[in-house]
Amino acid sequence: MASTPEGETIANIIIDGYNVIGIQHRDGEAERERFVEALIGYRKRTGHDITVVFDGWRGGSARPSRTTSGGVTVMYSAHGQTADALIKKIISEDDKHWIVISSDRDIQGRAWARGSVPVESEQFLRKLQAGVPAGEYAPIEEDEDYDAPARKGNPRRPSKKQKALDRALKKL
Repeated sequence: MASTPEGETIANIIIDGYNVIGIQHRDGEAERERFVEALIGYRKRTGHDITVVFDGWRGGSARPSRTTSGGVTVMYSAHGQTADALIKKIISEDDKHWIVISSDRDIQGRAWARGSVPVESEQFLRKLQAGVPAGEYAPIEEDEDYDAPARKGNPRRPSKKQKALDRALKKL
């Protein structure tokens, strides 16, 4: 990770796009554009290197596509490949320490195994929306009836994974 002149650490963030915004939208293209615009504003505020990956496996080309918009790298997976597979490939082959934004357990497991830190999509959305003017970006709310499973161990002492997650969240 690089540093700014002020000494702040710049994070390398990779985002599972549809995992964050969902796929149940009338106009998926407009929702993607709104999300990328929100990420551009977030990048301007934080300076983080941001890559967002969307599924392109149904109608995509034979190779993954990559564009840059406002300093945010936007990728679509290749035809026959999911965004999840592309994200796992990127974090496995790249020596960067990533902050991986996804609630997908398989991606989170790969991130931990490669020395990166996964952050739940909901947690990232809260950070993203914290600096955005009201009404500018707010994804459609999902069902909030999920209860997290009880933790095992000493409740006063955070696990190593929780400590790493806390450090990553401070950077976001």
